[in-house]
Amino acid sequence: MSSLQRTGRVQWLGMTVAFLVAVGVGGTGQLAVVTMLSLLAVVLLALLPPRRKGWLWALAIGAGLGAAAHSVLPFAANTLPVWAVVVAIWLGAWMLVAHLAEMPRLGGWLGRGQSLLAPLAFGATLLWLWEVTVRALDVPRVILPAPSLIWARIIRSTDVLWVDFVQTFVKGALSGYAIGVGAALVFALLVDRSDFLRRGLLPVGNFLAALPIIGTAPIMVMWFGFDWPSKAAVVVAMVFFPMLVNTVQGLAATDAMQRDLMRTYNASWGQALLKLRLPAAMPFIFNGLKIASTLALIGAIVAEFFGSPTRGMGFRISTEVGRLQLDMVWAEIAVAALAGSLFYGIIALAEKGVTFWHPSQRGR
Repeated sequence: MSSLQRTGRVQWLGMTVAFLVAVGVGGTGQLAVVTMLSLLAVVLLALLPPRRKGWLWALAIGAGLGAAAHSVLPFAANTLPVWAVVVAIWLGAWMLVAHLAEMPRLGGWLGRGQSLLAPLAFGATLLWLWEVTVRALDVPRVILPAPSLIWARIIRSTDVLWVDFVQTFVKGALSGYAIGVGAALVFALLVDRSDFLRRGLLPVGNFLAALPIIGTAPIMVMWFGFDWPSKAAVVVAMVFFPMLVNTVQGLAATDAMQRDLMRTYNASWGQALLKLRLPAAMPFIFNGLKIASTLALIGAIVAEFFGSPTRGMGFRISTEVGRLQLDMVWAEIAVAALAGSLFYGIIALAEKGVTFWHPSQRGR
């Protein structure tokens, strides 16, 4: 028996028990008919043999769970039938995510899209659990707003969010990222050429990288002003050393036989760099680019806490927290998370195209 079948049976058993508990304690009278019928359909569909559990089965399970999850929200309360239904839906979603993760990989672009289905289903389940828990427990909005309230705030405040996004991400994070990464690449080539710089610059860079951002950010604000250049300077300081270290390690990744072969061809330092060492360093370089992409946005947002004009994600978060507008704070966090994830994904996609030959990319 495969791990998928074992996991599916355990989840089905738990989902069935939770459904029966909801029915036994009066869930049919307290909850919507759509909720109970949808869960019943999911329980019955899960009984099909493994050979029948294809894409149509996954689509039907997803539709049933979605209908049950949506219809239970208006009835969310701190009662046993509601929590039993919540547990049943959660176990059903777990079963669906496990099935999507272990399904045979399709070819081409369909396969790449398929790899996103399990994370999307998992993320949607977490958001729904957040929503139903906040509603059932009647959590105050100033402590934890529901995702629906955060989404409504995003729709109402798109103009403010866009201005903050441009100020923090485009001007502060991206400009600092480009400058820091570019400078790190140039210095890595210099370090690679000079043993003096390798022994002298890297320890100093390690010292600078260990400086806390809460200490350097106010200094950068004093040096470069309250607008985005000071935030870009903080980002440069944060991304420079990780990119430098990864690039230097990548340039040293070739073995002695490969370097001897280039010397046999009478290749110059520049020819060996372009034909051998730089391609071999690409996995390390992209690793540094991905690390720097997460640090850039964090640095730009945190730097705005220490002085900024009346716009920016960090400024808005610190201001709205003082006003107890937690839905706006979470809206800014959602925009920052989405922007950071897309930025990381673009770099990862470029890495797949450039380093397709590397063992880490096989089977993806």
